[in-house]
Amino acid sequence: MTDSPDRQFTVQPGGALRGRLRVPGDKSISHRAVMLGAIADGETRVEGFLEGDDAMATLAAMRALGVPVEGPDDGRLLIHGVGPHGLKAPSAPLDLGNSGTSMRLFCGLLAGQAFATELVGDASLMRRPMRRVTEPLARMGARIQTTEAGTAPLRITPATSLHGIDYAMPVASAQVKSALLLAGLYAEGETAVSEPAVTRDHTERMLASLGCPVAVAGSRVAVQGGARLTGGAIKVPADISSAAFFLVGASIADGSELVLDDVGLNPSRIGVIEILRRMGASIDIEPASTEGGEPIGRLTVRSAALRGIDIPRELVPLAIDEFPAIFVAAACARGETVLAGAEELRVKESDRIAVMAEGLSALGITVETRPDGLRIEGGSLTGGRVQAQGDHRIAMAFAMAALAADAPIDITGCAEVDTSFPGFVDMAAAAGLGITAREVSA
Repeated sequence: MTDSPDRQFTVQPGGALRGRLRVPGDKSISHRAVMLGAIADGETRVEGFLEGDDAMATLAAMRALGVPVEGPDDGRLLIHGVGPHGLKAPSAPLDLGNSGTSMRLFCGLLAGQAFATELVGDASLMRRPMRRVTEPLARMGARIQTTEAGTAPLRITPATSLHGIDYAMPVASAQVKSALLLAGLYAEGETAVSEPAVTRDHTERMLASLGCPVAVAGSRVAVQGGARLTGGAIKVPADISSAAFFLVGASIADGSELVLDDVGLNPSRIGVIEILRRMGASIDIEPASTEGGEPIGRLTVRSAALRGIDIPRELVPLAIDEFPAIFVAAACARGETVLAGAEELRVKESDRIAVMAEGLSALGITVETRPDGLRIEGGSLTGGRVQAQGDHRIAMAFAMAALAADAPIDITGCAEVDTSFPGFVDMAAAAGLGITAREVSA
């Protein structure tokens, strides 16, 4: 199991973000490109693959399962698909590092294989809940053993057979939906998933782009067992979750004007743009193209006076990964921002409600935590020291907060930033953020 040395960010107060940049490739799409390309027939060429720790963990796991992959070379991969039944038993447990997406999606993909596997990860991943995916898979006939607490290590043994189910998810989760659809490719009959709220639909789009029939009717999505994929070309757009930090930073820093190129604009992912616009942010969207079923465009963001809002519940699952950045925007807004219906934030890489509340409070902001959200009173950010608790998105969110602070901010627990955004410090510094990073003793 993996653990990283610690890293600390020190960010000087003030400044503005200006220029033009392209953030790294979308993490969610990078994971799926490797997984689906691996079980497709023929070759799949991928451009824009995110060479961050999480996506690289998925790539390493696929190689351990016997899939030949060339690259990555500047974001390019050539995956020699082995077909749905060409995966081979790994010689050791699959170490997925910090990647919850990898672990949950591999549960579905490996549930129908004819060999046993074990999934492990770093200390953070080994604490994250997995029953939300293992229990519905068990209804399909999957055999996945967890700890008594419902956490990894996960031991997957061959099932006698998998059968399709019609599953109504109690909580919206793209990872659970994707795991069930992947298992459904190996099940008898139809596997259908109904969502209580819209979640990201990258799996459905990519399955369809690789020739797998996907039936979508309202909130219900279904696949047929035995469907095969045909390798093709996948272009991974820039990750809107990574772009979100710059959207917030440019919004709260006077004199900012920043252009973000090739950003993925999937309708199930643009909740952060809608929320920030409701807060008064100036964000222009210029649609550019559609690649592999994924819309891509250019964003231009300028500094603006933000105001607090009640965040609509229907937007919560469309921005679930972007809330650390949104909380920083709320801290800099005039008035009160209230979030509810976001229990999912409690079980991310950290308890993002608690950790963000603690950090914002340390920077002089009044925050009230609730079981499913929080209330933030906008105010003036002081400098200070905050702990990111090893959560990459929290580390980057607090880095952007320094643009509106009156003194430096020191952020500890930043070692995992490379899981989703390799090169963040250099890119942010080039855009105008006064950030430096140094390794520290864990």
